[in-house]
Amino acid sequence: MADALRARHAFFVTGTDTEIGKTLVSSALLHAGVRRGLVCAGLKSVAAGAIARGGRLINDDVEQLRRASNVELPDDWYCPYVLRDATAPHIAAEAEGIALDGNVIRAGYARMAERADLVIVEGVGGFRVPLNDTFDTADLARELGLPVILVVGLRLGCINHALLTAEAILSRGLTLAGWVANHVDSKLRHAEANIEAIATRLPAPLIGRVPHLAHPDAVTASGYLDLHPLMGDAVNDAPTTGAPH
Repeated sequence: MADALRARHAFFVTGTDTEIGKTLVSSALLHAGVRRGLVCAGLKSVAAGAIARGGRLINDDVEQLRRASNVELPDDWYCPYVLRDATAPHIAAEAEGIALDGNVIRAGYARMAERADLVIVEGVGGFRVPLNDTFDTADLARELGLPVILVVGLRLGCINHALLTAEAILSRGLTLAGWVANHVDSKLRHAEANIEAIATRLPAPLIGRVPHLAHPDAVTASGYLDLHPLMGDAVNDAPTTGAPH
Protein backbone atom coordinates (compact mmCIF):
# COMPACT_ATOMS: atom_id res chain seq x y z
CA MET A 1 0.00 0.00 0.00
CA ALA A 2 1.29 3.45 -0.88
CA ASP A 3 2.83 5.51 1.92
CA ALA A 4 0.38 8.32 1.17
CA LEU A 5 -2.38 6.13 2.60
CA ARG A 6 -0.58 5.49 5.88
CA ALA A 7 -1.22 7.15 9.19
CA ARG A 8 1.97 8.34 10.88
CA HIS A 9 1.68 5.27 13.11
CA ALA A 10 -0.32 2.16 12.23
CA PHE A 11 -0.20 -1.43 13.43
CA PHE A 12 -1.94 -4.72 12.75
CA VAL A 13 -2.86 -6.53 15.97
CA THR A 14 -3.04 -10.32 15.88
CA GLY A 15 -3.10 -13.01 18.53
CA THR A 16 -1.97 -16.50 19.36
CA ASP A 17 -5.59 -17.66 19.33
CA THR A 18 -9.13 -16.41 19.72
CA GLU A 19 -10.35 -15.02 23.07
CA ILE A 20 -6.88 -13.99 24.24
CA GLY A 21 -7.43 -10.23 24.52
CA LYS A 22 -6.80 -8.72 21.08
CA THR A 23 -9.62 -6.22 21.45
CA LEU A 24 -8.60 -5.35 25.00
CA VAL A 25 -5.01 -4.67 23.89
CA SER A 26 -6.06 -2.91 20.67
CA SER A 27 -8.33 -0.57 22.63
CA ALA A 28 -5.63 -0.08 25.28
CA LEU A 29 -3.16 0.92 22.57
CA LEU A 30 -5.63 3.55 21.38
CA HIS A 31 -6.10 4.91 24.90
CA ALA A 32 -2.32 5.08 25.35
CA GLY A 33 -2.05 6.94 22.04
CA VAL A 34 -4.72 9.42 23.07
CA ARG A 35 -2.73 10.19 26.23
CA ARG A 36 0.21 11.03 23.96
CA GLY A 37 -1.92 13.61 22.21
CA LEU A 38 -2.46 11.57 19.06
CA VAL A 39 -5.62 11.37 16.99
CA CYS A 40 -6.43 7.66 17.21
CA ALA A 41 -8.81 5.31 15.41
CA GLY A 42 -9.42 1.57 15.64
CA LEU A 43 -10.58 -0.74 12.86
CA LYS A 44 -11.85 -4.29 13.37
CA SER A 45 -11.27 -6.12 10.08
CA VAL A 46 -14.19 -8.53 10.52
CA ALA A 47 -16.48 -9.04 13.51
CA ALA A 48 -18.44 -12.27 13.99
CA GLY A 49 -21.14 -12.25 16.65
CA ALA A 50 -23.60 -9.35 16.77
CA ILE A 51 -27.09 -8.39 17.80
CA ALA A 52 -29.49 -6.01 16.07
CA ARG A 53 -30.07 -2.78 17.93
CA GLY A 54 -31.25 0.61 16.76
CA GLY A 55 -31.33 -0.47 13.13
CA ARG A 56 -27.77 -1.76 13.02
CA LEU A 57 -25.74 -4.79 14.09
CA ILE A 58 -23.79 -4.28 17.32
CA ASN A 59 -20.61 -6.21 18.10
CA ASP A 60 -18.88 -5.71 21.45
CA ASP A 61 -15.35 -5.70 20.00
CA VAL A 62 -16.24 -3.01 17.46
CA GLU A 63 -17.90 -0.91 20.15
CA GLN A 64 -14.80 -1.11 22.34
CA LEU A 65 -12.62 0.13 19.49
CA ARG A 66 -15.08 2.91 18.69
CA ARG A 67 -15.15 4.10 22.32
CA ALA A 68 -11.35 4.03 22.52
CA SER A 69 -10.99 6.15 19.36
CA ASN A 70 -10.96 9.93 19.75
CA VAL A 71 -11.91 10.91 16.22
CA GLU A 72 -15.53 11.26 15.14
CA LEU A 73 -16.28 8.81 12.33
CA PRO A 74 -19.43 7.13 10.97
CA ASP A 75 -20.32 4.00 12.95
CA ASP A 76 -19.78 1.66 10.02
CA TRP A 77 -16.21 2.85 9.52
CA TYR A 78 -15.04 0.93 12.58
CA CYS A 79 -15.74 -2.42 10.92
CA PRO A 80 -16.66 -3.11 7.27
CA TYR A 81 -18.10 -6.56 8.02
CA VAL A 82 -20.25 -7.17 11.10
CA LEU A 83 -21.71 -10.68 11.01
CA ARG A 84 -24.46 -12.11 13.20
CA ASP A 85 -23.11 -15.56 14.05
CA ALA A 86 -20.23 -15.87 16.52
CA THR A 87 -18.35 -18.47 14.50
CA ALA A 88 -15.51 -18.62 11.99
CA PRO A 89 -15.99 -15.50 9.82
CA HIS A 90 -15.97 -17.28 6.46
CA ILE A 91 -18.71 -19.63 7.72
CA ALA A 92 -20.77 -16.78 9.19
CA ALA A 93 -20.38 -14.74 6.01
CA GLU A 94 -21.42 -17.62 3.77
CA ALA A 95 -24.54 -18.19 5.86
CA GLU A 96 -25.49 -14.53 5.32
CA GLY A 97 -24.62 -14.54 1.63
CA ILE A 98 -21.74 -12.12 2.14
CA ALA A 99 -18.40 -12.33 0.33
CA LEU A 100 -15.57 -11.08 2.53
CA ASP A 101 -13.28 -8.93 0.36
CA GLY A 102 -9.80 -7.85 1.41
CA ASN A 103 -10.07 -4.81 -0.84
CA VAL A 104 -12.97 -3.51 1.24
CA ILE A 105 -10.99 -3.88 4.46
CA ARG A 106 -7.94 -2.18 2.95
CA ALA A 107 -10.12 0.69 1.76
CA GLY A 108 -11.50 1.01 5.28
CA TYR A 109 -7.98 1.28 6.63
CA ALA A 110 -7.01 3.85 3.99
CA ARG A 111 -9.83 6.24 4.84
CA MET A 112 -9.05 5.99 8.55
CA ALA A 113 -5.37 6.60 7.88
CA GLU A 114 -6.26 9.90 6.22
CA ARG A 115 -7.86 11.14 9.44
CA ALA A 116 -5.79 9.75 12.30
CA ASP A 117 -2.22 9.81 13.56
CA LEU A 118 -2.47 6.29 14.98
CA VAL A 119 -4.58 3.53 13.42
CA ILE A 120 -4.92 0.12 15.03
CA VAL A 121 -6.22 -2.62 12.74
CA GLU A 122 -7.40 -5.62 14.73
CA GLY A 123 -7.46 -9.01 13.09
CA VAL A 124 -9.97 -11.74 13.88
CA GLY A 125 -9.20 -14.92 15.79
CA GLY A 126 -5.60 -16.06 15.34
CA PHE A 127 -3.19 -15.10 12.57
CA ARG A 128 -4.43 -17.51 9.89
CA VAL A 129 -8.21 -17.35 10.01
CA PRO A 130 -9.89 -17.94 6.62
CA LEU A 131 -11.92 -15.07 5.18
CA ASN A 132 -12.85 -16.95 2.02
CA ASP A 133 -11.62 -19.97 0.06
CA THR A 134 -8.38 -18.31 -1.06
CA PHE A 135 -7.73 -15.47 1.40
CA ASP A 136 -7.05 -15.40 5.14
CA THR A 137 -6.09 -12.85 7.80
CA ALA A 138 -2.39 -13.51 7.23
CA ASP A 139 -2.89 -12.48 3.59
CA LEU A 140 -4.71 -9.37 4.81
CA ALA A 141 -1.84 -8.44 7.12
CA ARG A 142 0.64 -8.89 4.27
CA GLU A 143 -1.40 -6.76 1.88
CA LEU A 144 -1.77 -3.98 4.45
CA GLY A 145 1.97 -4.20 5.05
CA LEU A 146 1.69 -2.86 8.60
CA PRO A 147 4.01 -3.71 11.48
CA VAL A 148 2.40 -6.43 13.59
CA ILE A 149 1.77 -6.47 17.33
CA LEU A 150 1.28 -9.97 18.72
CA VAL A 151 -0.99 -10.52 21.71
CA VAL A 152 0.04 -13.65 23.59
CA GLY A 153 -2.64 -15.12 25.82
CA LEU A 154 -0.77 -16.47 28.82
CA ARG A 155 -2.11 -19.97 29.34
CA LEU A 156 -0.82 -23.49 28.97
CA GLY A 157 0.78 -23.88 25.53
CA CYS A 158 1.39 -20.16 25.01
CA ILE A 159 5.12 -20.52 24.33
CA ASN A 160 4.55 -22.80 21.35
CA HIS A 161 1.64 -20.70 20.10
CA ALA A 162 3.66 -17.49 20.35
CA LEU A 163 6.68 -18.88 18.52
CA LEU A 164 4.64 -20.48 15.73
CA THR A 165 2.64 -17.28 15.20
CA ALA A 166 5.77 -15.14 15.15
CA GLU A 167 7.32 -17.52 12.63
CA ALA A 168 4.25 -17.17 10.39
CA ILE A 169 4.40 -13.38 10.65
CA LEU A 170 8.10 -13.14 9.83
CA SER A 171 7.92 -15.69 7.00
CA ARG A 172 5.58 -13.30 5.16
CA GLY A 173 8.11 -10.49 5.28
CA LEU A 174 6.22 -8.58 7.94
CA THR A 175 7.77 -6.72 10.84
CA LEU A 176 6.99 -7.99 14.32
CA ALA A 177 6.94 -4.62 16.08
CA GLY A 178 6.28 -5.90 19.57
CA TRP A 179 4.28 -8.29 21.69
CA VAL A 180 2.01 -8.12 24.71
CA ALA A 181 1.68 -10.75 27.42
CA ASN A 182 -1.95 -10.92 28.53
CA HIS A 183 -2.71 -13.01 31.62
CA VAL A 184 -5.91 -14.69 30.46
CA ASP A 185 -5.48 -17.66 32.81
CA SER A 186 -5.17 -16.49 36.42
CA LYS A 187 -4.16 -20.00 37.48
CA LEU A 188 -1.28 -20.42 35.03
CA ARG A 189 1.74 -21.71 36.93
CA HIS A 190 5.16 -20.18 36.27
CA ALA A 191 3.76 -17.23 34.32
CA GLU A 192 6.98 -15.24 34.60
CA ALA A 193 9.03 -18.17 33.35
CA ASN A 194 6.70 -18.46 30.36
CA ILE A 195 7.13 -14.76 29.59
CA GLU A 196 10.89 -15.04 29.89
CA ALA A 197 10.97 -18.06 27.57
CA ILE A 198 8.99 -16.17 24.93
CA ALA A 199 10.97 -12.94 25.35
CA THR A 200 14.30 -14.65 24.77
CA ARG A 201 13.04 -16.21 21.55
CA LEU A 202 11.03 -13.46 19.87
CA PRO A 203 12.91 -10.81 17.82
CA ALA A 204 10.67 -8.04 19.13
CA PRO A 205 10.28 -6.06 22.35
CA LEU A 206 7.79 -6.94 25.07
CA ILE A 207 5.67 -3.78 25.20
CA GLY A 208 3.33 -4.77 27.99
CA ARG A 209 2.33 -7.28 30.64
CA VAL A 210 -1.38 -7.01 31.29
CA PRO A 211 -2.28 -8.79 34.55
CA HIS A 212 -5.37 -10.91 34.94
CA LEU A 213 -8.15 -8.38 35.41
CA ALA A 214 -11.35 -9.50 37.12
CA HIS A 215 -13.22 -6.92 35.06
CA PRO A 216 -11.05 -6.17 32.02
CA ASP A 217 -11.21 -2.64 30.70
CA ALA A 218 -9.02 -0.94 28.14
CA VAL A 219 -8.25 2.16 30.21
CA THR A 220 -6.79 0.03 33.01
CA ALA A 221 -4.95 -2.21 30.56
CA SER A 222 -3.42 0.80 28.82
CA GLY A 223 -1.50 1.59 31.98
CA TYR A 224 0.49 -1.61 31.52
CA LEU A 225 1.62 -0.80 27.97
CA ASP A 226 4.76 1.01 26.85
CA LEU A 227 4.42 2.65 23.44
CA HIS A 228 7.98 3.97 23.37
CA PRO A 229 9.44 0.91 21.56
CA LEU A 230 6.75 1.33 18.89
CA MET A 231 6.89 5.06 18.22
CA GLY A 232 9.56 6.68 20.36
CA ASP A 233 8.54 10.04 21.80
CA ALA A 234 5.95 10.78 19.12
CA VAL A 235 3.29 13.34 19.93
CA ASN A 236 0.64 14.92 17.78
CA ASP A 237 2.63 17.63 16.03
CA ALA A 238 0.41 17.56 12.93
CA PRO A 239 -3.25 17.62 14.00
CA THR A 240 -5.70 16.01 11.61
CA THR A 241 -9.13 17.33 10.82
CA GLY A 242 -10.94 14.40 12.42
CA ALA A 243 -14.50 14.32 11.07
CA PRO A 244 -14.94 13.01 7.51
CA HIS A 245 -16.08 15.41 4.85
